[in-house]
Amino acid sequence: MKLSTLLVISAVVALVFGVCFVLVPRVVLSLYGITQGRGEALMSEFFGTALIFAGLVAWFMRKVTDASAQRAVVLGFLIADVLGLIISLIGTLSETMNSVGWTVVVLYLLLAIGFASFQFKKPAAS
Repeated sequence: MKLSTLLVISAVVALVFGVCFVLVPRVVLSLYGITQGRGEALMSEFFGTALIFAGLVAWFMRKVTDASAQRAVVLGFLIADVLGLIISLIGTLSETMNSVGWTVVVLYLLLAIGFASFQFKKPAAS
């Protein structure tokens, strides 16, 4: 897989979830079995905003060819996806999220694996 493909996938996932968390946070929260108070909805809207930011960064980076910029973005996404994986795993195992939480765990895991493959890939010999 090419880095540009991974960035497009990451952008689409982040933008779809981000827009949903901003526009209909209570609906999204209910899918995961999370209490739907105003505080939770507000935090979901902030989370959605961060996801939209990440999605836009991924989308705008998809055609960048500067190796230094690519490595910086890949490392940032890798760290964020590993943290998301850990948090979603804890949230699902502790039953803060219902079984639908496993979809989030899988998404973060797959994205983390994808970005790790680029982060730890040996540079081509010149």
